[in-house]
Amino acid sequence: MRVLLAEDDAELARQLASALTDAGFAVDHAVDGADAEFRGQTEDYDAAVLDLGLPGMDGLSVLDAWRAAGRRLPVLVLTARGRWHDKLAGFDAGADDYLVKPFPVDELVLRLRALVRRAGGHAHPRIARGALVLDDNAGRFLLHGQPLSLTAQEHRILAYLVHRGEAVVSRTELGEHVYEQGYDPDSNVLDVLIGRIRRKIGADRIVTERGKGFRLVALP
Repeated sequence: MRVLLAEDDAELARQLASALTDAGFAVDHAVDGADAEFRGQTEDYDAAVLDLGLPGMDGLSVLDAWRAAGRRLPVLVLTARGRWHDKLAGFDAGADDYLVKPFPVDELVLRLRALVRRAGGHAHPRIARGALVLDDNAGRFLLHGQPLSLTAQEHRILAYLVHRGEAVVSRTELGEHVYEQGYDPDSNVLDVLIGRIRRKIGADRIVTERGKGFRLVALP
């Protein structure tokens, strides 16, 4: 899953980006409001972490612009202010969740995972596709109840396919949602990674739809 992190505090941004990457997210970082607003309008993110105190264009204005343009990505708002009317302003602008600084980084990861999961129509933290299960809170996969050993890239690809159900996912869509901005994997890279995943979960669980992309099949 690809997320936008809009945070101008360099050290906090580094910590959050590191934690989110470790949790299996592909992270793009914006350091000011104008950059965040532009990225959110032009890139297809699965979620955003948005600081309200961004320089240039504040976070509420960024969020207002996204929602006015019909951008529906889940947004987790960060702020140093914990007053109720500040929280209300964030929710009125279209925020989906709210964290007051300082906060445990692990809590942000869990909240962001929940937002992405619910945006895809999954209320439970365990998403099952037959015998294949994504334990979203634990950040791991199980097959027939046994943990799978996956690389970070394999985990990102398989997690995105799981969230998309049995929909056909094109190579372009898959690349846009599992890699950071500016990284353009060619089809051979994706084919190699899909091949590795197939060897670990069973070749018949991921079907190649010729000319269209890949589809995850729920099998016992």
